[in-house]
Amino acid sequence: MNPLYRNARFLTSAARLSQAPPDHGIEIAFAGRSNAGKSSAINALCDQKALARTSKTPGRTQLLNFFEIDPERRLVDLPGYGFAKVSLTIKQQWQGELGRYLEQRACLRGLFLVMDIRHPLKEHDRQMLDWAAGIGLPTHVLMTKADKLKKGPAAARVLQLRKVLAEHDGRFSVQAFSALRRQGIDEAHAVLDQWFGM
Repeated sequence: MNPLYRNARFLTSAARLSQAPPDHGIEIAFAGRSNAGKSSAINALCDQKALARTSKTPGRTQLLNFFEIDPERRLVDLPGYGFAKVSLTIKQQWQGELGRYLEQRACLRGLFLVMDIRHPLKEHDRQMLDWAAGIGLPTHVLMTKADKLKKGPAAARVLQLRKVLAEHDGRFSVQAFSALRRQGIDEAHAVLDQWFGM
């Protein structure tokens, strides 16, 4: 692991894109359904227990949360989509900001799309893949909670998703991941290192 990841620190939260840090350097964003394990993945990849706040309550991440790796590199935890227990108005506001971030952020180099390996490719996941393909955003799918399945079924899920993604017009890659068992960390770091130019 590049020691820079262990130095990651919380930088700021933004309810709106206008409140985000200056649009320079390189950012890699993490998106996914509520409770898919985004915050846990960020914590595992930075080898820190509480860098990104985790919660058993879906929809806890309601802001764009920025984590600084170094002055030129940031990870961004995006609001979870899906079954968050919030009002429709707030949900629409988040999704509006999410769209603005993905489409307007010049320093965004890639997207980590987090899916629970037991429930992949829900409607919002498919929309996010279509969106990423439409704007030419490289996307790496983390199939989280791989520890919940035996090795064979987990590998079959990854293969299945690879086939689906191969039919998409976009730059997609996919892997199994478990924050709990620290499975797939090196593979995910290889993608981060490439996108960050490290």
